Amino acid sequence: MTERVCEILSWYESDNPGTRTNIARLLNHGRLGGTGKLVILPVDQGFEHGPARSFAPNPAGYDPEYHYQLALEAGCNAYAAPLGFIEAGVSKFLGEIPLILKLNNHDVLHDEKDPLSSVTGSVRDALRLGCSAVGFTIYPGSSHSNQMYEQLRAIGEEAKDCGLALVVWSYPRGSALSKEGETAMDVVAYAAQIAAQLGAHIIKVKLPSAHLEQAAAKKVYEAEQVPIKTLAERVKHVVQSSFDGRRIVIFSGGAKSDEKTFFDEVRAIRDGGGFGSIIGRNSFQRPKGDAIKFLNSVMGLYAGEQA
Repeated sequence: MTERVCEILSWYESDNPGTRTNIARLLNHGRLGGTGKLVILPVDQGFEHGPARSFAPNPAGYDPEYHYQLALEAGCNAYAAPLGFIEAGVSKFLGEIPLILKLNNHDVLHDEKDPLSSVTGSVRDALRLGCSAVGFTIYPGSSHSNQMYEQLRAIGEEAKDCGLALVVWSYPRGSALSKEGETAMDVVAYAAQIAAQLGAHIIKVKLPSAHLEQAAAKKVYEAEQVPIKTLAERVKHVVQSSFDGRRIVIFSGGAKSDEKTFFDEVRAIRDGGGFGSIIGRNSFQRPKGDAIKFLNSVMGLYAGEQA
């Protein structure tokens, strides 16, 4: 156990040994093991966006086993997916990589301004499949957010009792927010704080823009001159909003983008004190060889091997 991993585990002193062991498994696995940084492969997009939108750019991705192979060969810290994808490959890759079972999901077959994900898996499923953690999405800003918070509280309590880690996707979305507001600085920082307050061990948010959505928050940011001009400064503020950096915060990779833009964002996450990335479409929508090279470059940046 490295000094950095021990330091991170010390932030979760209220958790039982099983949960802290599973957090350690996530932090100690793969190419970045022991550094305190994480690169996780999430493949919930087939459910969230549809199979063709997710896998047609690289048809190998229709096969659930492909994603296990990609995560392993690239040296990711963990692989996250809904129940079906985890079940479809777990027996072939027993114990080879930490797994995160995504316990709720949302489809796009109808327009929904105030989203509410369905609970599609259980803590019992995660234990049966040998997972290290469960994942859960909340949509701060949705009119259904209170229901999601209550679901997360119950699932988080059960997961922790069973020694599992809790990963929370905190994505602001809903009729009360503008589209620009979904990634506004004040809103993303608020979403990270909400996830931390709900007991998340690992928080996943989108990269924030410099836009300030809430009038009351904007006054404070301007009066206190909170530094948010650069992406690195905004990342730092999100981490600060997550218990002053005492919770692991990782950032979504988003839709597939060009490598230069993506690597610049990774540098900003690194320089702002972020703990890493959770990269789906930007990895599995590339041919495997290209995806491994791409992920290795990301990991090299987080490991400090590249400027």
